[in-house]
Amino acid sequence: MGDSDSDRALHGPLRDMGALGFAPGEVAVVTGSGSGIGRAVALTAAKAGLTVAVWDIVPEWAAETVRLIGELGGKAVAVTVDVTDPAQVSRAWEATLPLGSCRYLVNNAGPPSMDQGPFRENLLKALGSVEDVTSQWLARCGDVAASVVSIASVAGNFQGSGKANSAFYPTAKTGIVGFTKHLATKYGGRPRANAIAPGFTLTPRTIPYLANPVVAQNVANIPMERAGFPEEVAAGVVFLLSPAASYINGVLLPVDGGMAIS
Repeated sequence: MGDSDSDRALHGPLRDMGALGFAPGEVAVVTGSGSGIGRAVALTAAKAGLTVAVWDIVPEWAAETVRLIGELGGKAVAVTVDVTDPAQVSRAWEATLPLGSCRYLVNNAGPPSMDQGPFRENLLKALGSVEDVTSQWLARCGDVAASVVSIASVAGNFQGSGKANSAFYPTAKTGIVGFTKHLATKYGGRPRANAIAPGFTLTPRTIPYLANPVVAQNVANIPMERAGFPEEVAAGVVFLLSPAASYINGVLLPVDGGMAIS
């Protein structure tokens, strides 16, 4: 998405997913979409025809995602928000609603996996924020809400990851899956709720972790013999979000090159 060789090395192709059944004017909210997987999801969603609300805590990052969507011919708006603050989330929804029918939500924002902050505080940030953003979405858009996809992880759900992540991270990511299954059954598929479990994915946040021998060995053990690109995760997210996945509800889809079974 940038001009340097090093930046291009972090990215795969942006897939054209325009035949998945999204209707013109529908809106997707993507939290944490100023960089990494979130940005790739926002770009893929825009290329599929959705209007995207780019939610991020860093205004400049959100603005850059909006600029990139504009280059694709898509429509987007940047919304500055810390999703761990319910009042800010409420204001973000009020800023988003004028865009149109907010049928789709992607819960991507969360603290880094190696954040050394207090366990309870990080757990609230990583898991509590997903519940709050989703609940506020349902309160405002429940009559049109079609699909929510939340970003979990192979950590916790398929691997213990005790040597590669802080304790809160696998705990929160398994909690996100539990919350997803709760939504999927409580609302009977209106909206559908699913989750994605990325393996090690190349983003500005994760690249420094490759210096950790445990992480490097985990990547070396991936059956596909490489880390994933954010665009590969995004393709799975946008598919699950879409009408093309109309009978998929309550699943956790690994997008990990086989990491979960290695």
